[in-house]
Amino acid sequence: MPDLRFRPEPAQHTEIPRPKRSEGQWGLGYTEPLNKNEQSKKDDDPLNVRNRILGIYSKRGFDSIDPADLRGRFRWMGLYTQRAPGFDGGKTAMLEEEELDDRFFMMRVRTDGQVLDADALRALGEVSTTYARNTADITDRNNIQYHWVAIESVPAIWERLEAVGLSTLEACGDGPRPFLGSPVAGIAKDEIIDGSPALAEIKRRALDNPAYSNLPRKFKTALTGHPSHDVAPEINDVSFVGTVHPEHGPGFDLWVGGGLSTNPMLAHQLGVWIPLDEVADAWEGVAGIFRDYGYRRLRSKARLKFLLADWGKEKFREVLENEYLHRTLVDNPSPAAPAVQGDHIGIHEQKDGRFYVGAAPVVGRVDGTTLAALGDLVERYDATGVRLTAYQKLVVIGVAADDTEAFADDLEKIGLTARPSGWRRATMACTGIEFCKLAIVDTKERARNLVTELEKRFPDLDTTISINVNGCPNACARTQVADIGLKGQLVLDDEGNQVEGFQVHLGGALGMTPALGRKLRAHKVTSAGLDDYVTRVVEAYLADRAHGESFAAWVARADDRLLRGEPEVA
Repeated sequence: MPDLRFRPEPAQHTEIPRPKRSEGQWGLGYTEPLNKNEQSKKDDDPLNVRNRILGIYSKRGFDSIDPADLRGRFRWMGLYTQRAPGFDGGKTAMLEEEELDDRFFMMRVRTDGQVLDADALRALGEVSTTYARNTADITDRNNIQYHWVAIESVPAIWERLEAVGLSTLEACGDGPRPFLGSPVAGIAKDEIIDGSPALAEIKRRALDNPAYSNLPRKFKTALTGHPSHDVAPEINDVSFVGTVHPEHGPGFDLWVGGGLSTNPMLAHQLGVWIPLDEVADAWEGVAGIFRDYGYRRLRSKARLKFLLADWGKEKFREVLENEYLHRTLVDNPSPAAPAVQGDHIGIHEQKDGRFYVGAAPVVGRVDGTTLAALGDLVERYDATGVRLTAYQKLVVIGVAADDTEAFADDLEKIGLTARPSGWRRATMACTGIEFCKLAIVDTKERARNLVTELEKRFPDLDTTISINVNGCPNACARTQVADIGLKGQLVLDDEGNQVEGFQVHLGGALGMTPALGRKLRAHKVTSAGLDDYVTRVVEAYLADRAHGESFAAWVARADDRLLRGEPEVA
């Protein structure tokens, strides 16, 4: 039986909408597990798997792992089995999960807005080179993601990471996924409010807490006090966005119910003002509603966005105030959105006179050697450290004014750049078929090659066009909110052969004009033909755009023929 002792007693009676049939909502008394995932979590709190990893599996090896732990509870420790080599994209949906399992793991390390000092960066690099075949990716959720991790190595990895304040705890699974924080929190000259203390308090309350270790599904959090909304708040389950109340001053608005994947929805803005010291209370309230009233019957509907779609934001706010916060939130108009959300690439002055330097790898791919070298640079230049961004990039904090150009030059020597092309700066890619069991096509290498080719074909592009490359429909790299979003699937080439390709989404955006990308009916492009397709569309945009018109605005009015990359009719 689920433990409901964490749910506060209501301050007053609140009418809760009831669905026509049971959706497995605990708060309505539907506590019997309705699928294997819910049964597994009922059988044993996934947080308990840590002790089995330390005491049994790491000592006895891969074959000793209970399947319920391997394909379920391990995720709460940041571990997924990676895709076994030799299975093409056509096998992804045809084989059972265990048939695709390799005997090695992907491991996610959460940073949650933490500043990674030189020691932390070197520790991350050491784990990569020693235990993960020198793999490491920066993800769009502020994680470092390793591959080729053996179960026998996990205790040593945890010990090394924990020594520098890092953890893999609940980096995956049905709980509080890694938090997105502003990479310039506390240092930016134009910051509205520093949300770092609130994010730290959320982390203290949320992680390793049985109250939040069994949510209906993943629960994504973002918090920023920067006016550029640099954490993609529209597409998280819960986001706190810096705002100013005319009487109370700086605080946070609350946005809820965002998410992408196969049913993309943008977050509902509640239009409230929450002071810094009450943000964690509000987070617990939203997480509590999701735990108690989120849909647990079907995994495909077990996200907060579906509850918001059914309840509406007014009912959601009523339940939050009456049953969880026991107080009324202060009304305040939601903050104005930026024209473009900030990625902080380049060299920028901090409010203390030092500088931060935003740098880009290519589509988030780094390695342990690079991370260790970055740690050495941070130490050599007496910088404060590094934060990761929501765009697979990083920001080095606390570089002396006289050192910025030399520091940027030294970044180039280790494969990073503070002076990227627009293509390198604005392209993201998920893990793809190289390691992911859900993927259908290659993404990382394909995106790297695309960036290289576009840099040659459009070396002096005077605007930014974002490209997000995804290996499957799950939108881990945000297919639907890029100028050009590419969703991996198998397609037919001109000879009728089934090959890797992409469904194309065009004109997606966050910020001032948030929109989900436009899909053209029956339009797909092969992976081999991707360079030429993007080239034709960009050329059409450059030829047809009005003065100052963005790519997304042009897509909204452009003829389908141009968007399909078809040649001009004579």
